[in-house]
Amino acid sequence: MSKAPSYWNKAKKYLSKKDKVMKKLIKTYSDNNLTTRKNVFFSLCKSIIGQQISVAAASSVFLKFKNKCGGKINPKVVNELSFLDLKKCGLSKQKAKGIQELAKKFINRSFNPNLIKKMDDEDAIVYLSQLRQIGRWSAEMILLFTYNRSDIWPIQDIGLLRAISNNYNKKYFPPKTFVEKLKMKFSPYCSVATWYLWRSIDNEPIQY
Repeated sequence: MSKAPSYWNKAKKYLSKKDKVMKKLIKTYSDNNLTTRKNVFFSLCKSIIGQQISVAAASSVFLKFKNKCGGKINPKVVNELSFLDLKKCGLSKQKAKGIQELAKKFINRSFNPNLIKKMDDEDAIVYLSQLRQIGRWSAEMILLFTYNRSDIWPIQDIGLLRAISNNYNKKYFPPKTFVEKLKMKFSPYCSVATWYLWRSIDNEPIQY
């Protein structure tokens, strides 16, 4: 895991001045910050595995997957696993195919994660979304956690919407206009705001 992104402290000061709720959250959860492995393949695998299942279920499946890889989650190792190997880890048919295809694209370089560094957020989301099993939400998680982009506001994320409802006394789901208003207020540090809002509803910091 890496240290906090370079913009983190500046973002905390900015958000604290902009919003009373954010100021309180930053003070309450000052013991931690966003961390990343800076391993795109690892994070993409973890994102695919975690789709549409509970955090507990995702952790269980991922542990089995990691063990099947001998603790080394990289394209070469994963490419050597059979479809049945992946299914035995608890992966659905679609997720298993997605991870198999992902490994092949990394090996034959038809997907180049280094290109993302030169893209803006929206172009990067489109590029990542070309991968099987990777939609907008998964792409946003990769940009936030792996590339440490500072201004990601994943409005499809249930946890973020629930945290907004809880902290700003809004019904669930919070009105889209209010969510958009917060985005405008928190930009260019929406990623940091998102992390603190997540933290307010989960004792364990989220990692990918």
